Amino acid sequence: MATERSISPEARSILGARISRRSVLAGAGGLGAVGLLAACGGGGDSAAENIVRWGNWPLYLDFDEESKTYPTLVKFSESTGIDAQYFEDYNDNDEFFGKVQAQLKLGEDIGYDVVTPTDWMAARWIRLGYTQKFDLANIPNAGNILDSLKSPSYDPMRESTLTWQGIMAGFGWNTEKNPKGIRTLDDLFAPQNKGKIVVLSEMRDTIGVILLAQGVDITKVTEDEFMNAVDFMAGKISDGWIRGVKGNEYAEDLTSGDATAVIGWSGDMFILANENEGKFDFAIPESGGTISGDNLMIPSTASPTGKTNGEKLINYYYDPAVAAEVAAYVNYVCPVQGAQAEMEKIAPELATSEYIFPSENTSSRLNVFRSLTPAEESTWAEAFQQAQGN
Repeated sequence: MATERSISPEARSILGARISRRSVLAGAGGLGAVGLLAACGGGGDSAAENIVRWGNWPLYLDFDEESKTYPTLVKFSESTGIDAQYFEDYNDNDEFFGKVQAQLKLGEDIGYDVVTPTDWMAARWIRLGYTQKFDLANIPNAGNILDSLKSPSYDPMRESTLTWQGIMAGFGWNTEKNPKGIRTLDDLFAPQNKGKIVVLSEMRDTIGVILLAQGVDITKVTEDEFMNAVDFMAGKISDGWIRGVKGNEYAEDLTSGDATAVIGWSGDMFILANENEGKFDFAIPESGGTISGDNLMIPSTASPTGKTNGEKLINYYYDPAVAAEVAAYVNYVCPVQGAQAEMEKIAPELATSEYIFPSENTSSRLNVFRSLTPAEESTWAEAFQQAQGN
């Protein structure tokens, strides 16, 4: 992982903006300024106005602290004349889906023309008929998607989704408390970390990392294997090793010192390392890590105008130069071919980051959790929640 000293001035400026943004979000209860204006989505009606309404996760788009704007989104509006309304309304996949499910079922406007669910949730939307197929004539840049992402099981022809960012999960740690680093589950559950370990509430990442450490192929995991891993996690919670199962807020536990080791995401750990002069680090476990993606998708309830504008927005973010600008800010795996060459122009050090542009060797150590049937999804998620005491 790059240290602060190796980051270019342009990249350091981008990172500094994100640091300020995190404090803004903390004070606003996790919603950005735009999201606060319409926490439940949608400003106007995209059928009546030339707008596009996009629901996304916090800290997931380039942001300028001085102007309080998203530079790439401003450029999109200036170049197309489309009023882009952006809402940081995602905190958890199930929570967001629960908020809009009734309207989707009734075919009523949910307040978004573009949504950004994680792979497994995107699969649910597609299965339930809550998405619209793309008019690819409006998305010529769709061909820029990385070869490795072209044919996911839930959308093999990429008719309804395109990856927004790739998400790598592995081990993160406080380097002062874990000077030798963390590469295995034994390293994670070392004595100095007892009571100060946090794992992700994203089931497929936490249980996926545990399963891989147990020698299980997560592309073929059985229910018995899954439940064994859940029992392992439950035991570590009851024995006082794991202090919490959390979403994005695990980063605050690390910075406050309440946590010294985590199963976490590469992008967050990259930012934490640079905010804190290398005090934190990240590694893909020796036994392998997980990779998933969040997806740009148009809901079934979007109007024809909203759909067309959404497709134009998606096409814009699949331009390599735009994708590089976003990647320099969010530091997750960039899904767009050609973005690495563009990154060399704005932040050369980031162009060599394995966490933004993983090499073939790094990619070979990342695993995708298999798709679950609706029955498995329900049973396995319930077991995961029960292990947390919920």
